[in-house]
Amino acid sequence: MKKLPVAILGATGLVGQRLAQLLAAHPWFEIRALAASDNSVGKKYADAAKWKLPRDIPDVARELIVQPCEPGMDVALVFSALPSDVAGPIEENFAARGYLISSNASNHRMDADVPLVIAEVNPDHLDLVRVQRARRKSNGAIVCNANCSTIHLTLALKPLADAFGLKRVIVTTMQALSGAGYPGVASLDILDNVIPYIGGEEPKLETEPLKILGTLKNDRVSNAEMRISAACNRVATWDGHLETVSVEFIQKPNIDQLRRVMIQFKSEPQSLQLPSAPAHPIVVRDEPDRPQPRLDRDAEGGMASVVGRVRECNVLDFKFVVLGHNTLRGAAGGTLLNAELLVAKKFI
Repeated sequence: MKKLPVAILGATGLVGQRLAQLLAAHPWFEIRALAASDNSVGKKYADAAKWKLPRDIPDVARELIVQPCEPGMDVALVFSALPSDVAGPIEENFAARGYLISSNASNHRMDADVPLVIAEVNPDHLDLVRVQRARRKSNGAIVCNANCSTIHLTLALKPLADAFGLKRVIVTTMQALSGAGYPGVASLDILDNVIPYIGGEEPKLETEPLKILGTLKNDRVSNAEMRISAACNRVATWDGHLETVSVEFIQKPNIDQLRRVMIQFKSEPQSLQLPSAPAHPIVVRDEPDRPQPRLDRDAEGGMASVVGRVRECNVLDFKFVVLGHNTLRGAAGGTLLNAELLVAKKFI
């Protein structure tokens, strides 16, 4: 197929850099435009981006001139890696002008007609794009990726919800520094320390899975009927969010059944063989001390949720640990996978 021209908004930030890296040799998409804040506009991308990733800036992006975050780009799709303090009106402006946006920002996630999508979990929610397009009377629409911790929690919960039903979930996160962006958390705050608060994170983790695991009917999503209690902490790892999870089921499985449904879980991205889809979206480890961020965050190219320490819980039914790469599957990679799904389902 002929490659589709795409743009990245917020291209100089960590998530924007990840997107540029992932898109550089993508079989379906071609970077046509990079956009960022006024401080970067007019500069070559290599000069504007404070590159923080392994491997050099991709050649396809290096010489591109950074543009303002304004409509007028000749592209088929826009990726938004904008920070939430500016993303809302910019994304809405692009959608109003007929652009389809695959966004990593949080601003529109809970809007009634905006699909909040994890590609393996709720691909049917993309039908809300048709609702948005009808409202706007154009091809413009916004599709949102979930919060990085939400993605890995919900991906692990999806096969359990389908097989056994969920009543209550308690989750505690230990979130990597890269989740705070760059320059992020000051070194004197995080060295020899754990910060037991991340602004706005716990409400996202308690509400977003309810929409994602909800049911689309009559052009609206009815939230899943379960309760989630979250506690979020910032820790001194670079990449990889670790989450300890306790779950109560409607129909309690045994431990072998629980493990089996996670190991066997696959969905539309795998059947469609999307370029960024992990062969195994959930990887289950048997070792008593795994997963660990440094050892397991890059499983399936950083696109899988890694589950371990599956065992009975004395308060709820079962508990386990889930780990996921926060800037790959939890941000840029998840946004890219959503875009691939949009192409495969002919929204583009």
